[in-house]
Amino acid sequence: MSAGIPGRPSPTVARLVVAAIGLVFLVPLVAMLEFTLRNTADGHDLSHWAALFDPDKARGYRVLAQGIQNSLLLAVISLGIVLVLFFPTIVLVHLRFPRLQRALDLLTVLPIAIPAIVLVVGFAPIYRVIGQVFGSGVWTLALAYGVLVLPFAYRAIASDLTGMDARVRAEAARSLGAGWTTVLIRVIAPGVRRGLLAASLITIAIVLGEFTVSSLLNRVTLQTALLQISKSDPFVAVAVALISLVGAFVLLLIVSATGGPPRRRRTRALPAPTPAHAAPRAPHPKESGRGR
Repeated sequence: MSAGIPGRPSPTVARLVVAAIGLVFLVPLVAMLEFTLRNTADGHDLSHWAALFDPDKARGYRVLAQGIQNSLLLAVISLGIVLVLFFPTIVLVHLRFPRLQRALDLLTVLPIAIPAIVLVVGFAPIYRVIGQVFGSGVWTLALAYGVLVLPFAYRAIASDLTGMDARVRAEAARSLGAGWTTVLIRVIAPGVRRGLLAASLITIAIVLGEFTVSSLLNRVTLQTALLQISKSDPFVAVAVALISLVGAFVLLLIVSATGGPPRRRRTRALPAPTPAHAAPRAPHPKESGRGR
């Protein structure tokens, strides 16, 4: 029996902790599912779930379809901001301007420290100018969402950069003639794959679950649409919220499964080749006796 690692809980304790955390998350989901299955006759059926696909009620759920479409569009744009803008900037500061890391750390904490209502007050004059120049489309909300997801995306990527010793790898690639684009895509990105996946998941979760900024800026998103639908049909609103939560959980499982280090393939050891000049093995006395 192998001794346990000091400071690490035993497998039994780890399973109990994971089971307790899973139960905490599972109880609200089961309660939401039970609520969506209720009917007016104090029973349970699938009538509320069937209402989601009823063509006769499609007009009443039009705002919900618009909110889902807008939220998915904002998730794609916000994810592009994280991968195309934030990721190269974080790598550039880490490799070329390490003295600016403390200032960047402090800057990325501000969206968490400042309340969302205060952020909206600061966004209002900026969006007034954006509306005059580019229009007031829902895609402009991705600029505010980029600020909201910056602290979480930065922490996820920066921790992996520090763990992989990115400076040494970048200098080695540059000494071999690789350009900065090649270093970023083929050297740094594979090493911070787990951080990029975590940042992508957090970005999608924040965009799909954000309500305050979109409500105060008068944009129709998934959460604002759920609020409007809940006033007329709370069962459908809870059903859609349950679907979004389960989808985020499945996405988390996919990230956990694909974000780990690649498995090493086991190779069978081949026997060492016999040198050509080696002398032939002398037969054993027993073997020579059997031949006779």
